[in-house]
Amino acid sequence: MARSGQLDALLEDRRVNAGIGWALLAFVAVATLESVLDTDWVWVVISAFVVVLAALPAVIYRSARVMVPWEVLLLATLPMLARSLAGPGTLGQVAAYLSVAAVALIIAVELDVFTAVRMTTSFAVVFVVIATMATAGSWAVVQWLSDIYLGTTFIYPTSPPVGPAVDEAALESLMWDFVAATAAGLLGGLVFALYFRERSDTRLTPLGASGEGK
Repeated sequence: MARSGQLDALLEDRRVNAGIGWALLAFVAVATLESVLDTDWVWVVISAFVVVLAALPAVIYRSARVMVPWEVLLLATLPMLARSLAGPGTLGQVAAYLSVAAVALIIAVELDVFTAVRMTTSFAVVFVVIATMATAGSWAVVQWLSDIYLGTTFIYPTSPPVGPAVDEAALESLMWDFVAATAAGLLGGLVFALYFRERSDTRLTPLGASGEGK
């Protein structure tokens, strides 16, 4: 894509943001390698999505300086750090949903900043929440099908069939997972609404807007 004078001006003011952003992506890449070594494929997928989405603007505009706000990437890396410290369990599961919300947040920010798409505050919140809940729901279905047909123990403590009490306990745990996913999505949406929408005009002027870059 040909670079315009406006893009040159935008890139010139984004060196610090890009530097911090690439440093955070390097951390995510290391976390991805760790997840591969641990055969933790859920985190491998999440980390890979973060890397691909964050690097996409630089690839499209052919410049390493075009990067989403580093604060967005920080939100995506914090759950990975929490996962490394917490390991498997409830906190690790919540961290996974926070990372999913961060991925949805990255998508929302990139659409709003780097394309002609404009999101209202309410729509951005709804987008991030629904994307996080949809991911959690899809993953729950995959886990349940795996337990039923492959004999895994993602949802149930033992391979099915299980008794009514075990089935009820697993269902309750799954419902709390959905609560955690909803809370994570709300947090991501509110971050977009309260912070990035206010600063997007001064930090990252949309490339398609008229006038000179900030």
